[in-house]
Amino acid sequence: MFELRLIAPEDRVEAVSDALDALDALSVAVEDADAQSDAEVALFGEPGMPAPKEGWQRSRLTALFRNEAAAREASDLLAAQDFFAGCKLVGIGEVPEQDWVRLTQSQFAPVSITDDFWIVPTWHEPPAAATTVIRLDPGLAFGTGTHPTTRMCLRWIANRSRSLGAERLPRVLDYGCGSGILAIAAAKFGAIEIDAVDIDEAAVSATRLNAEANGVQLQAGLSELAQGRYELVLANILATPLKVLAPLLCSHVEPGGALVLAGILERQADELKLAYAPWAALEVSDEEDGWVLMTARF
Repeated sequence: MFELRLIAPEDRVEAVSDALDALDALSVAVEDADAQSDAEVALFGEPGMPAPKEGWQRSRLTALFRNEAAAREASDLLAAQDFFAGCKLVGIGEVPEQDWVRLTQSQFAPVSITDDFWIVPTWHEPPAAATTVIRLDPGLAFGTGTHPTTRMCLRWIANRSRSLGAERLPRVLDYGCGSGILAIAAAKFGAIEIDAVDIDEAAVSATRLNAEANGVQLQAGLSELAQGRYELVLANILATPLKVLAPLLCSHVEPGGALVLAGILERQADELKLAYAPWAALEVSDEEDGWVLMTARF
């Protein structure tokens, strides 16, 4: 496999990328050519905020081809095009053969939620201190336990179960379940009836597979699966949809139950309090790396 490396100004990136795709590139990656320099530009903003701009001033394009001949032919054809003006060929080089599965797996290690509660990929052995383990591999759905929002939700589930007893969580709703990690954690800590819902079919499938892999029972489906009231309602999404969902989520919480919300930046906490004020008094219960966990009792 060979890679073709190019530099393109902002207004030529789309045309060059489309041309590389038409020339049968296996993949095309676009990066900031000025990364790690004083000219670096933050292209993506905070969740829920528009991007500062649509592209970098200079982009590095890396296209993969099956062989050197294909890469060189693509380079020659691109150089002859009018839209290639202002672009520059950096080079063509062979990509070393690697065990991509092993390389990908090496990026994911066991994640500690508490001293004895761990998220462990299937290719790792659980740490000796782990008494509660969720086996979870990275997949298409969000939620591997590495993000602060997920860790805070998992800590809350573990601490509540240990302080109040698992019998206090007979019925749980995981709204926007992603990989199903929160629903699985609730099952691991003794919840009896668990509904995990999402608007994404891939998330529903991932949740079912992950539940089976962890030997827990739950129901996973699209949003209409959520019916009635629950002693615990979990929603790890983002601030904007959480505000829209306020009346729906609160309507699912049993009197005496708890609502746990995540995916909220510190600066968004007051917005969430205001949005939920007609139904619940939200409080910040945990914070990590600029994110907060918000909870309410009913």
